[in-house]
Amino acid sequence: MKFLKYLTIISVITLTSCSNFLDTKPTDSLSPDFYYKTEDELNNALTGVYDVLGQASVYGDAMFNQLGAASDESYYARNNQSTGPMVLNYDASDINVRDLWRSLYQGIQRANLLLANIDKPEMDETKRNAVKGEVLFLRGYYHFLLVSNWGDVPLITEVTSSVNDTDIPRTPAKDVYTQIISDMETAEGLVKNISDIGFSGRVSKTAVQGILARVNLYMAGYPVQDVSKYADALSWAKKVVSGVDGAHSLNPDYKQIFINYAQDKYDINESIWEVEFWGNRIGNAYQESGRVGNTNGILCGDMNEGYSYGFIGATPKLFNLYEATDSRRDWAIAPYKYVAQTSEKLNWKPEEIFQRNMGKFRREYELIEKQKNFTPQNFPILRYADVLLMLAEAENEVNGPSDLAHDMINQVRTRANATPFTASNNNRFTNKEDFRAEIQDERARELCFEALRIPDLRRWGIYVSEMKEVAAEITSDAPAGFKYSAIAGNNMGERHILFPIPLYEMSLNKALVQNKGW
Repeated sequence: MKFLKYLTIISVITLTSCSNFLDTKPTDSLSPDFYYKTEDELNNALTGVYDVLGQASVYGDAMFNQLGAASDESYYARNNQSTGPMVLNYDASDINVRDLWRSLYQGIQRANLLLANIDKPEMDETKRNAVKGEVLFLRGYYHFLLVSNWGDVPLITEVTSSVNDTDIPRTPAKDVYTQIISDMETAEGLVKNISDIGFSGRVSKTAVQGILARVNLYMAGYPVQDVSKYADALSWAKKVVSGVDGAHSLNPDYKQIFINYAQDKYDINESIWEVEFWGNRIGNAYQESGRVGNTNGILCGDMNEGYSYGFIGATPKLFNLYEATDSRRDWAIAPYKYVAQTSEKLNWKPEEIFQRNMGKFRREYELIEKQKNFTPQNFPILRYADVLLMLAEAENEVNGPSDLAHDMINQVRTRANATPFTASNNNRFTNKEDFRAEIQDERARELCFEALRIPDLRRWGIYVSEMKEVAAEITSDAPAGFKYSAIAGNNMGERHILFPIPLYEMSLNKALVQNKGW
C-alpha cells in the first residue's frame, strides 16, 4: 500500500465530483478555485483518482466476487444463492452493477477535474507531466472497464458540473475505445519507468503498454470486432517484453506471486500493475483494506489462520485443464479444506473436484493482525505472464502459430512445469484455430480468478456456449450436494453477455437506452 499510505487519503479529494456523475446534487467539499494550488494538493487529487480502484464495488470486492463468479472457471459456492449476478439471475436494478457503474464514472469525474486544473500549481514540469500521464491513463482505464462490461457507454472527457448536464447519450463502443487508446498512448510518453518508481501500485510505462495490448485485443473482439487491432496489440505487448530497462520477467515460483500480494512485497519483475490495499481497519483511521482472500479465499472459520467466506468455487472444467504436474493447479485451486473452525487442513480426495474453493489468495500468509472481514492483500491487474500470453494470442491472429507465439506460451508453461509445445514433444500447433483454443485454455490456467475470465469469454464470443457446456458437465457428473454450481450456466442467456444499464442511471439520464434483453 506504498502509494496510498504515503499520499494521505483525505476527504477533500472528491472536491466537486459527484458520488454519481449523473447525480443532481454534487457532494463537493472544496471548490477547485481554492484547491490544486500546490504540488501536494495535485498529488492528493491524484490519489483520489487511484482510490476508485480499491473501492468495494471495483477491485475491493465485487470484480472478483459478485460480478466475477459466473464463468467457466468458477461458481458462487453457496447452495442457497438463487439471485444476483453471481448466478445470472438479476435485473437492471442490481446494486452491484449500479455501484460499479457509479464508481467508474466517479473516477472519470475526478480525473477530468484534475486534468482541468493540472497547470495551476508551480512545480517541476517533469513531475507535472508524470501526474498528467497517470491521470489520462486512469481516465482511459475507467472508460475501458465500462465499455468492456456494458458496450456503448457515455464518453465523458470534460468535467460534469451542472445539474443540467445529466442527459448524455451512449457513445458507440468503437468511439469509446478510440478515445481510450488516445488517452493511453499520450500517457505512455509521460509516465515513469517502473524501475524508477520501484513498486507496482503506480502506473508505469510498461503498465500502460501492457494495458494497451489488452485494450486492443478487446477492441479486436466482441462487440467491436476490429480485427486490425490484433496488430496493435502485438506491437504493444512486444514493447513490454523488449522494454529498454529490462524490468520484467517471470517469478520462478508461481505461488510466490500471490504470497507477495498477501505480504505487501513488491515484485516489479512479474507484477506490472496491482491495486494496493493496506491495513486491517483495526486501531487506525485508514479505510484502505479490501476483501482479497476474505470473500474469495479458502473457506475458513479460524481467525488466526484468516477468516474466509469461501464464496468462489472452482469448476471441474478448470481443474481438468491442468496436467497433474502443473504447479499452478494446487495453488489456484485449493487442494485441501479446513476442518471445522480450526486451522487444521484436510486434503481433498482425488475424486473430490467439485468441492474445491479457489486458492490463489490465502490469508495464512498475511503478516499483520487478521481482521475478520478485511485484508491488506493487493490484487493484480496486470502480470508479465498475461503480457506473454497476449503477445502469443496477437501473434497467432496476425501471423499464425509461429515460433514466437510458441515461445511466449512455453515460457509461461515451463515456469509451471507444464509440458511445452515443441516439435520434439510432437505437440506443436500448426493451425491458427487450434492455437487460439489453446491460448484460451492457457489463460484460464494462468490467470484464473484475477477478474479477467468473463471479459475474455465476452471478447472471444464464447461466453454463452462455455457456460452452457460447464453447466451440462456439472449437471451430469457432480454429486447431488454440488449440482447447484450449475445454476449460473443454466440461467445463462444472450442478454447476460453485457451488463444492463442501471435503472437508477436511466432515471437520471433520459438519453440512455437499455442493452438488449434487459
